[in-house]
Amino acid sequence: MHRSFYSLKLLTFGAVSCLAMACLSSKVIAEQNRPAPQEAESESAKDKVFNAQEFMLDNGMQVVVIPNHRAPVVTHMVWYKTGAAMEPAGKSGIAHYLEHLMFKGSDVIGAEALAPGEFSKTIRRLGGNDNAFTSQDYTAYFQSVPVSALEQVMRMEAGRMRGMNPPLEDVKSELSVIFEERRMRTDNDPQARFYEQLRAHSYINHPYGTPIIGWMHEVAGLSWEDAKSYYQKWYAPNNAILVVSGDVSPAEVLSKAIDIYGKIPAQDLDERQYLTSPPAESQARLIMKDKAVRESALYIMFRVPSAHQDKHKALALDVFRELMAGGPSAQLYRSIVSDQKLASSAGLSYDSTSWSDADITIYATPLPGVEIEVLEKALLDELRAVVEDGVEADDVENAITRLQEQAIYARDSLSGPAMIIGRALASGMSLNDVEYWPHDIQNVTATGIQNVVKEYLDPDTPHEQPPVTGILMPADKE
Repeated sequence: MHRSFYSLKLLTFGAVSCLAMACLSSKVIAEQNRPAPQEAESESAKDKVFNAQEFMLDNGMQVVVIPNHRAPVVTHMVWYKTGAAMEPAGKSGIAHYLEHLMFKGSDVIGAEALAPGEFSKTIRRLGGNDNAFTSQDYTAYFQSVPVSALEQVMRMEAGRMRGMNPPLEDVKSELSVIFEERRMRTDNDPQARFYEQLRAHSYINHPYGTPIIGWMHEVAGLSWEDAKSYYQKWYAPNNAILVVSGDVSPAEVLSKAIDIYGKIPAQDLDERQYLTSPPAESQARLIMKDKAVRESALYIMFRVPSAHQDKHKALALDVFRELMAGGPSAQLYRSIVSDQKLASSAGLSYDSTSWSDADITIYATPLPGVEIEVLEKALLDELRAVVEDGVEADDVENAITRLQEQAIYARDSLSGPAMIIGRALASGMSLNDVEYWPHDIQNVTATGIQNVVKEYLDPDTPHEQPPVTGILMPADKE
């Protein structure tokens, strides 16, 4: 159910990296000179990953269609360009809370309203499935159904864009569901609690430092008025993206979107702005011990640019991640685990798809008898080696080839392309950033990687946002 998806990791081209991932006058916004849906595919379109078509309705709603005729099914998604990062101060968890309430009764365009729980029951009766998830930058709702049910699903989803109407008893009882969700997924899991603290120290005075599900004491104070105010402010067609992937034509989807979503009036919206972190004068070091932890773990988190902030640096970091952690033959595992035998596992994560800052975390699990300080120095020495000596051009070329192959494989999925494109657009990227990502990473060089690592990941250079080191370990035995 949607209740378990507040920290969903979406389908991506890489291990944790996404792309590392008309209007009523029929105006295509991607590129004015690209062919209309009914025209033959151009040579440039053959270089795209998904061959998606992009349109804009008069009310400001963005529409993306990804034809895939392998089976008579379709994935329908609506992405709202608001998430936990847009919550009022002291109201953490309101975006996720609202996601739950969207299933508790709503209008339907051209049909009778749905009672609490009937939305998902109707989808199941149609032979499909549905869900939703909340992130820092967006909230998304999706259904996968037979293509014959597309119009009905669109009428249902459009109905709750402005017509959510949960009974007050469901509004109150749903808070108990969220309490239990937080206890199960965070409070009872020492790794989840520790990672929550690690992000809080990495993103001081920044909304990304607040957990998506919210701090428990703030969630306890949320009300229907809080949820309704957030809903009325951000849930509008001109703050939403419709993505449809499956056995459909762009012209067919556009016609339905105009008829159904196009009737919803646009709303006045505030510009999306996030608080920023002040320069830090000290480097944080977190240590947490817990009886439920069986083996220690070391994390070092760096703040780096996202693709929305700096596309070219993000592309270089995408390739760097693949170089360092793209499988057991990658640099980190080979050096730390196989050669030096300091750890049972080692890796590096980077997700470039966010509206504001992104982060890189380098991590490892020490073998018994290996001191954390020894492992920490070995990990940082891997970064120092890149800063001082760079990386091999052949290794860069091989990493790029692997990433390009992963992009090709992503075409085979039905819901995967909708997830990738929706997430990218809701995070400030363009459709062309997605479609031409394999071409763009071809321009990443060994020098470009060395420069970006030196700028953001050099352990021996002061940074405005210094890395945060975290150590999770078993509690001392009595």
